[in-house]
Amino acid sequence: MKKIFYITTILSPVALSLMGIHHARAQAVTDNTTTIHKKSARQIIGSATDGTHHRAASDENEQIIVTGTRDPHQTARASVSPIVVVGAKQLQSTGQVDVRDALTQLIPSMTRSDMNIGNAQMTDAIQLRGLTPNQTLVLVNGKRRHTTADISDYAGPQQGSTPVDIDMIPVSSIDHVEILQDGAAAQYGSDAIAGVVNIILKHNNHGFTAQANNGGYYAGDGFTSGESLNWGTKLGNRGFFSLSADYHFQDHTYRGGIDNRTGQYDNFIMGNPRQERETVSYNMEYNITKDVKFYSFATFGHRNAESYQNFRTPALADSLGLSSIYPNGFSPQLALDENDYAVTGGFKGTKFGWDWDVSTTYGGDNVDIGFYETANPSLMAATGSTPTKFGNIMSYSNTQWTTDAGLRHAFNVPLLAGPLNFAIGAQYRYDTYNINAGSPDAYYGSSTAGEAALAPVDGSHSGRDVTAGYMNVSTRLLPKWQVDLAGRVEHYTDSGGINTETGKFSTRYDFNKYFSLRGTIANGFRAPTLAEEHYTSLEVSPTGAAGILATTSPAARSLGSKDLKPERSMNYSAGIILNPMRNMHITLDAYQITLKDRIMVGGVYNGQQAINAIEADNIILPPGLTATDVSANYFTNAANTRTRGMDISATYLQNLHKFGKIQWDIAVNFNETQITHTGVDGNGNSLLNAQQAAWLTGFTPKNKEIFGGHWFYGKLDVAVHEIRYGHAISQMQYVTGANAYSNSTFLEFVDHPRWQTNLQIGYQVTPQWHLALGANNVGNAKQRKVPTSVNYLGVQNYDYNVQQVGQNGGYYYFQVNYSL
Repeated sequence: MKKIFYITTILSPVALSLMGIHHARAQAVTDNTTTIHKKSARQIIGSATDGTHHRAASDENEQIIVTGTRDPHQTARASVSPIVVVGAKQLQSTGQVDVRDALTQLIPSMTRSDMNIGNAQMTDAIQLRGLTPNQTLVLVNGKRRHTTADISDYAGPQQGSTPVDIDMIPVSSIDHVEILQDGAAAQYGSDAIAGVVNIILKHNNHGFTAQANNGGYYAGDGFTSGESLNWGTKLGNRGFFSLSADYHFQDHTYRGGIDNRTGQYDNFIMGNPRQERETVSYNMEYNITKDVKFYSFATFGHRNAESYQNFRTPALADSLGLSSIYPNGFSPQLALDENDYAVTGGFKGTKFGWDWDVSTTYGGDNVDIGFYETANPSLMAATGSTPTKFGNIMSYSNTQWTTDAGLRHAFNVPLLAGPLNFAIGAQYRYDTYNINAGSPDAYYGSSTAGEAALAPVDGSHSGRDVTAGYMNVSTRLLPKWQVDLAGRVEHYTDSGGINTETGKFSTRYDFNKYFSLRGTIANGFRAPTLAEEHYTSLEVSPTGAAGILATTSPAARSLGSKDLKPERSMNYSAGIILNPMRNMHITLDAYQITLKDRIMVGGVYNGQQAINAIEADNIILPPGLTATDVSANYFTNAANTRTRGMDISATYLQNLHKFGKIQWDIAVNFNETQITHTGVDGNGNSLLNAQQAAWLTGFTPKNKEIFGGHWFYGKLDVAVHEIRYGHAISQMQYVTGANAYSNSTFLEFVDHPRWQTNLQIGYQVTPQWHLALGANNVGNAKQRKVPTSVNYLGVQNYDYNVQQVGQNGGYYYFQVNYSL
């Protein structure tokens, strides 16, 4: 009853004075990839060429969508599935220079970990509906985007994921983002379990825009700078070429406590990494003839980043034989050097009434992990010297080459109320994943202090072929009744061969212009990634170590590992669409996602058994570790889960006449995951302990609400948004007392709800110049601090894994936009 009252309250007219996820103005789109008529460059609401921030919300200016449908006339508001469209101006109004951070401030069902440890902290991942980043598919102009090679290997809810790093796409290149909040494996294949994020690139044939955003945290650290530009031009009278470039810098933040070993603030592991990123992209289209078009788009991104590891005290340096190098101790830093790239080329056109599209996309990611302010104790003992900076302790790379061919035709069938849209197509993809050893001076003996380098025995080179075919049919059976059916078959050559068949049925009935119902039933799957099948690593802390063993290795087999199976899902959703008055639009979509054989890092082995398995894999552990703080795990099909929730959104455009206009918005997500079955390993032991189970069920807030308004008055605009994060529950490992480093007894810790206020005040100085001053988290809210019994070294005083308000506190910025 309390939940019903709460939902009713937030949907009241007063609560409709709220924040902004609006649908953009109409674009004419001819296919499911990139074609958009030239006139739509100005029709995109909030486009950089119109010199304003206002977005109209009238039905006649609805956004044509290309995600989750192959109907060339489908709009976001009339869609059979829930679609959220976020325009470039909305991303800009958040004050964030990262796409990931901007989207999480706009979409309640989208979350991110506040921070990770190690190299995973330097990859920008997103996730939907409380599932992992691996279960959200990312497209660019409708084409599958390759994932990062940088695996998240540190213990936590994102451990094992190799997501798409969307911040390797310049924010200046983004026209809008379409977010399908529904399962879509039958349309797009593996990974589309929680939903699909489709990034549509700008297609402007003229104009120049630039943005500069600089800011920092209330604490006086974390200086952040983001500069971006976009330029568009015509290709004669036959096409367009749009070029974009971004530069991003972020400095370290520090939110740790006093290290109880030294009594000083000298351990910098808790906080943001330092990173510098440059990205460029282009998007173009050229009409070869009136019936044939060539199109192409590409992105390239380079990132340098450094992330602190735990401080090694003078006593620890001495025990490692490194006191002559580090008499005052040392703070190791992981360094990442990354190059990410993707290029697409294709032809499309119309012949005999059929739309056709043939394209190929090649993309990849190369990651070199370096390590500095460290040393190799074994090398020091054997030779009397050791480097203190290692350019390469391990490296990863992946590639994805995808070729698509599709046909579409609209048949006029007399018995139907609308055209019968029929689409058929095929796809071939070749994936590779490589794990490469570090330099010999890094992996020699017990390896580098703070993070073990990979030896040649840990390397692997893997690949697989993926072939798929799909068919899609949509129509109106009656003037007010839409249906959409999709089916797909896929074959993977790895893991002994994986064959999948997926289907999706969606429908919508519009009773009148005020009230509609929609719903979907679909099954889906996610194939094991090559990283999950072959990855090996060792994380080392001052007191312990955590090893991930390749699933098929003899060491993992001794701990009961089994061959990985694909995840299987069933998605159900039902929604209500309300238009109770002019300029007011409300949607409520409830969903259930059941997942079988979820893949994660599992196994519950620690102590001597874990030590034996790690050493059996030819990994040498450093001396002086606490045996119970050494664990060994592997990727496994750990559990079955059921996720239930609801997405609610409402928008209202209020005309204040001589006092301007206000776009009020509210968006809410309720989400809860339960484990319905936990697997056992080959030794008969549970694959998950209480902490690992909580990573599936507790680290995402039970609800997240975003509400506020954007007021436009002459040249002035003011945006105020409130974000409420619901509570999150975790199981934390004890680090003191009788249960210290226990693998079976944990402390249940509740992060209570938190509120965050975002404010931006903007002024259109001239038609070309717009200035804005803003702050995110005005009240400087932070997570609840953890008890000392689970506060490792006294430094890790926040539960950084939970996807809540975070630990960095308030952030302020100044933003300048120029358009010509």
